[in-house]
Amino acid sequence: MRLTASQAQAIKQTVAAHMGPAAPVCLFGSRLDDAAKGGDVDLHLVMAHPVDVLTIAQLASRLEPALNGCKVDVRVWADGRHRCL
Repeated sequence: MRLTASQAQAIKQTVAAHMGPAAPVCLFGSRLDDAAKGGDVDLHLVMAHPVDVLTIAQLASRLEPALNGCKVDVRVWADGRHRCL
């Protein structure tokens, strides 16, 4: 996994603050490959309730400064629907 411990902690704290402490967050995509270089941070959240697109965009915009400007994509599975940014 190509995230530092402080980046992982920043993600967990930001997601918990914005989506609630019970919101699980998983990393997927190129950051799972230790041999790769660069790439954005792809996150997958599973929520028990629908989440509107604005909330997802706000979460991504709060995560990017916490990760030193690294682009963040957030995918949410909620109520049987995918929403991707």
